[in-house]
Amino acid sequence: MRLLACLLFLAVANGMVLGAAGVVFEGFQGPGVGKHIVFVAGDEEYRGEESMPMMAKILAQRHGFKCTVLFATHKETGLIDPMTVDNIPGLEQLETADLMVMFLRFRELPDSQMKHIIDYTNSGKPIMGLRTSTHAFYYKKNKISPYAKYSFNNREFKGGYGRQVFGETWIDHYGDHQVESTRGVIAKGMEAHPIVKGVEGLWGESDVYGLTTLQGDCVPLVMGVVLQGMKSTDKPNTKKPPIPVAWTKSYTGEKGKTARVFTTTMGHSFDFLNEGFRRLLVNGCYWSVGMEVKIPSKANVDFVGEYKPSKIGFGKYKKGLKASDHAIREKK
Repeated sequence: MRLLACLLFLAVANGMVLGAAGVVFEGFQGPGVGKHIVFVAGDEEYRGEESMPMMAKILAQRHGFKCTVLFATHKETGLIDPMTVDNIPGLEQLETADLMVMFLRFRELPDSQMKHIIDYTNSGKPIMGLRTSTHAFYYKKNKISPYAKYSFNNREFKGGYGRQVFGETWIDHYGDHQVESTRGVIAKGMEAHPIVKGVEGLWGESDVYGLTTLQGDCVPLVMGVVLQGMKSTDKPNTKKPPIPVAWTKSYTGEKGKTARVFTTTMGHSFDFLNEGFRRLLVNGCYWSVGMEVKIPSKANVDFVGEYKPSKIGFGKYKKGLKASDHAIREKK
């Protein structure tokens, strides 16, 4: 019995695996105890399949949230495969979620899976979107799907899920991709907003995404200054005025329930090496679930174990990984 108890403890401490679907990190101490965050990772380019488990570990072990991470998964091998655009098993976990964190790009999920995302979206519970989630869905094959309207380029449900829920869809690279990096500056008048509490030195290799409009009641929190190079010390490109790279919003779904929404168009795999960016996201989780009064003056965003991100790029993800490979024992 004692051996069984020890094995069960280690399974929980290391992250419990949901079959081939994903991994769960339990939170035992901190303000987030009792809250469940579900991360949905599926982008081909920016290594969300690496950054989302890393953020989940921080939020679980440093702040007490229960965190589930679901991955784009190869249908035959069961391996993590961001190039598989039509399979993210385990989305039924959203039924018990208090927050959905989305890092998706051009997914075309089967109706049975997409239903879980849209049911959650219409529930009035909070949603967070990173980088390519402004263009999370693209229905190219099954255009008669009831969920096809959520495609990034939909004309009736203008801009699809990205613009309607997060505030904008895919437009273009405002900063030159992999040539001009981003310095984040707190928007004027937003210095006291809880999401930017303790956020300093915000910089990342991601280029600033272009905007045409911010849909609905978006409130910019961070402005993206386009830098002339890929170092934090590079000078701004004065020909490209700063535009928003992080904002809050509300979304009222088909059931008339209104959700809190936090969006950032940053999210390059190397952006997460920046302490300020990780703190922005941790604070964003607190705010999203209505716990802004519990945001620490400087939230602990130390890595749990190592984070050595892979370079961005299509097809450059780490091959042969299973969800269980993220369920390793980490030092607190």
